[in-house]
Amino acid sequence: MESTLTELKSTALLSKHIALGAKMVPFAGYNMPVSYAGLNEEHACVRNSVGVFDVSHMGEFILKGEHALDLIQRVTSNDASVLTDGKAQYSCLPNDKGGIVDDLLVYRIDAKTYMLVVNASNIDKDWNWIQKYTTKAVEMHNISDKTSLLAIQGPKALAALQKLTNVNLSEIPYYSFVKGTFNGVENVIISNTGYTGAGGFELYFENQYASKIWDAIFEAGAEFNIKPIGLGARDTLRLEKGFCLYGNDINDSTSPLEAGLGWITKFTKEFTNSKALKEQKEKGLVKKLVGFEMIDRGIPRHDYAITDATGNQIGLVTSGTQSPTLQKAIGLGYVPAALSKPGSEIYIRIRDKAIKAQVVKIPFL
Repeated sequence: MESTLTELKSTALLSKHIALGAKMVPFAGYNMPVSYAGLNEEHACVRNSVGVFDVSHMGEFILKGEHALDLIQRVTSNDASVLTDGKAQYSCLPNDKGGIVDDLLVYRIDAKTYMLVVNASNIDKDWNWIQKYTTKAVEMHNISDKTSLLAIQGPKALAALQKLTNVNLSEIPYYSFVKGTFNGVENVIISNTGYTGAGGFELYFENQYASKIWDAIFEAGAEFNIKPIGLGARDTLRLEKGFCLYGNDINDSTSPLEAGLGWITKFTKEFTNSKALKEQKEKGLVKKLVGFEMIDRGIPRHDYAITDATGNQIGLVTSGTQSPTLQKAIGLGYVPAALSKPGSEIYIRIRDKAIKAQVVKIPFL
């Protein structure tokens, strides 16, 4: 049974969202803004100027101690040993059955201190999974409930945020971060990882400063017509860049290799299920996650059937939308490896009709 809004968690900025007229929806156990002015307007704002996402529902774990890196190396697919202070990497937690527990970001604060950023719906699941592999003393802190996270995205994000900090934002490369003072608040993590492909930064700070920082950002960005952005536009923005969404494009039964995440699956070390994944790579993949665009008219949606020319179901759509930037319908889905090459013809079953689509290279934009 679906939770009522009163049973849901809220971020520290709930009153701001309500005052702005946000449409609130249940998402990953939280009461979250899905839209304010409308998806297309918010999407264009991020692509062309600057928008602010409250993504404080995300989970954050601190791992500390001599063996923190060893634990991260054993439970994640990427090689965290290459990280230096102030660097972050995208990774995943493989399960022991060939699928993915979650995808996440790994931040190296120092040689003995790391922050893991996980998906909101998987906070407890990830925490329990990592703890299961803690055979040596590692201090673990789940700081999710006391941490706020804002993503300020778009080509004008740097100009707006630079007014509020002495940290030189132009000197923070992609997948890097700095701990500094922001709008008078100390120890704010200013990160450049992004989930929109539009450029920008993420700010991690304690909940008590949420309203103060939110208000300052909107004042600083006023000249750029800054807007609050909901989860709806976040989804269309990430899809245009071909970024995976956990629960849609990757899950407990999808292999990171099948999902096109071979680049974060490093066999230079041993990790959970690495032997089986290496064998899968050597044998060759049976199915692959591909991007496609509709040739005929129709919008693909999550779980729509993908068929071949003769009507046989060959896969499922994992994500799909009408791209606001490209003005065409696009999607992601798993298909047999033989049909994964760009130009391959596939069909999406929409309202009992087979609508023609074509596999294309991602990102779409």
